[in-house]
Amino acid sequence: MKLKCYILAAFIVFAGLSGCSSEPRSVTMHEPGVYKGAKDPLIAQQRQQELIDRFKLVQTDR
Repeated sequence: MKLKCYILAAFIVFAGLSGCSSEPRSVTMHEPGVYKGAKDPLIAQQRQQELIDRFKLVQTDR
């Protein structure tokens, strides 16, 4: 009976530790109204114009 308890406890500890990840976690501190992510390629004027033109090609019937 004692052996079963030790095996069960070892299994629970192993199952708990297997959920942990060794990958580093990075935290971004946010401020209201400030975007801290990477630059958005869609903001570029040329890309924006391409999207508008593509939208107009599809939405002309509506």
